[in-house]
Amino acid sequence: MIRDMQEKDLPEVLEIYNDAIIHTTAVYSYTPQTLKDRQLWYKQKLEDGYPVLVFEENNIVMGFATYGQFRPWPGFKYTIEHSVYVHKEFRKKGIGTKLLKALIAVAESQKYATLIAGIDANNEKSILAHTKLGFYHAGTIKRAGYKFEKWLDLSFYQLDLQGPDHPTEN
Repeated sequence: MIRDMQEKDLPEVLEIYNDAIIHTTAVYSYTPQTLKDRQLWYKQKLEDGYPVLVFEENNIVMGFATYGQFRPWPGFKYTIEHSVYVHKEFRKKGIGTKLLKALIAVAESQKYATLIAGIDANNEKSILAHTKLGFYHAGTIKRAGYKFEKWLDLSFYQLDLQGPDHPTEN
């Protein structure tokens, strides 16, 4: 079941996210977060009106997804960048794709025009999952990050959404 995240889900979301920090190049960060960090993150997402979804089965949070502002300037207000993370024990079951489809539906309902995915260029599974949903390659920044004692390339994929009927500069 996909549902809105609740505060009680924070420990499981923290575990999923910290595993990604420690063991993958999905996050170009080195330091695991604390529960307090995730509480502040969650509060900020809600205040900003961004969704935070979880995939839950048998009372276990198996993954989560969200999006936020792509860049902090007003001209980017119709562009968002998303994140999808699945617990290591539940990968390869389509959970990430289900979460991403749900996130796309929310983005469409909120009238965004462009959904961005920043994906480590070596993450072929994530790239394939995104292209199957209509995302296309928008560019790659070579040597954008450094982790696990190597340079990492960051590929951007984008999905064009319907966007607002009447965009404004307000």
